[in-house]
Amino acid sequence: MTSRRSFTLLVLVAATLLAPLVQAQEKFIVLASTTSTEQSGLFKHLLPEFTKASGIEVRVVAVGTGQALDMARRGDADALFVHDQPAEEKFVAEGFGLERRPVMYNDFVLIGPKADPAGVRGNNIASALKRLGETGAAFISRGDKSGTHSAELRQWKEAGIDVATAKPTGYKECGCGMGPALNIAASTHAYVLSDRGTWLNFKNRADLGIVVEGDRNLFNQYGVIVVNPARHPHVKKAFAQTFSDWVVSPAGQAAIAAYKIGGEQLFFPNAKL
Repeated sequence: MTSRRSFTLLVLVAATLLAPLVQAQEKFIVLASTTSTEQSGLFKHLLPEFTKASGIEVRVVAVGTGQALDMARRGDADALFVHDQPAEEKFVAEGFGLERRPVMYNDFVLIGPKADPAGVRGNNIASALKRLGETGAAFISRGDKSGTHSAELRQWKEAGIDVATAKPTGYKECGCGMGPALNIAASTHAYVLSDRGTWLNFKNRADLGIVVEGDRNLFNQYGVIVVNPARHPHVKKAFAQTFSDWVVSPAGQAAIAAYKIGGEQLFFPNAKL
């Protein structure tokens, strides 16, 4: 009996001693995010800065914005870092998120063969897509309900083409992330809409280059949202709020601005403090 009591006491003591370590290990959030923040290299630069400042680890699940929002609706994420403002505002209005806060922006660019066989080069994305539709030039769509895919569909509509009902001859959907879509475009000499950050970090360019940029319709805004714990009580609201507060703080905004590739800034902070 004494031996059994001693064993029980040892277990209780060990549990007491290990409790702080277990709690420390649990100091993390799951961040559902668009692939562009991951594939551009931003998170490798940004998240260690946040962890250093807060002690909170960020575990990123990089998927299309639509998938990220669905993850959060199911309670599989504590926070979101995405770039489809209409969808984000709907998410908050439905009660799944606490607040949408603007964080930063960059822009989309139309990538294509440097020789530009379809003759779309310029700064008007609607005219370029209309031309691609008329010529039947090869175009790779992500087709994955991501923020980039949503932006692409809006641009096609601005060009007078509804790809949901009548896809142009050369239009192909890959159902994939930005990096794989660029790889397919590089190997098939196709055009593709990309966020600038992922393009600048993309290594397998082959004969691709930017053919359309500078159109104000290609503006690309990113936002951060804390998932509503009223919907999912297990959400780590305090840690997620700390992350949200940090990325819009002067320190977080400065860290975003400091991320560059080849001396070129990829993202431009624009939080409204």
